[in-house]
Amino acid sequence: MSLWTSFAESITHYTGLSPTAFFTILAMMIVTYKIVCGMFVAGGDYMEVKRANEYVIREPVQLGDQVTEEELSAYDGKDPNKPLLMAIKGQIYDVSRSRMFYGPGGPYALFAGRDASRALALMSFDTKDLTGNIEGLSNSELETLQDWEYKFMEKYVKVGQLVSSHRTTQEAGQESGDKNENAQGNEAE
Repeated sequence: MSLWTSFAESITHYTGLSPTAFFTILAMMIVTYKIVCGMFVAGGDYMEVKRANEYVIREPVQLGDQVTEEELSAYDGKDPNKPLLMAIKGQIYDVSRSRMFYGPGGPYALFAGRDASRALALMSFDTKDLTGNIEGLSNSELETLQDWEYKFMEKYVKVGQLVSSHRTTQEAGQESGDKNENAQGNEAE
């Protein structure tokens, strides 16, 4: 009984409250915390997303430096056997270890399998901003994008380089021009 008495005196001394008032307030705080947490994240929803995104962490797959946007789109997390990839400024990163964020049902799932440079620079979730085109961005937006790139460089493994469709079109035009020149050169001989 002396232990309870010394404990009750300590509560009164440190808080200025009676033990009954102290424990009543403590119980109300715990109940309020549980209610507020339940308003924002339903336990079932959290477990469902977690189960959907269960993933065995594997070694990153190196894709090389000639990956097209179409090839990158296959790594959007819909196939659990493939790594989860996204690109920033043409650099492709394996974000599989953050599948709960970038995988299906995650808050950033729309960035997966794409070059999300413009969306990250603008801090936008609009689908029209899901592109690698960074033309027309302000200096502050470019700085924001650079910060994102540094975060990805520190946290994730770079697995490839994206070839922009614009560059691919130009290269294809040059290659066909080279073939035409070679064909004309062969005809002259």
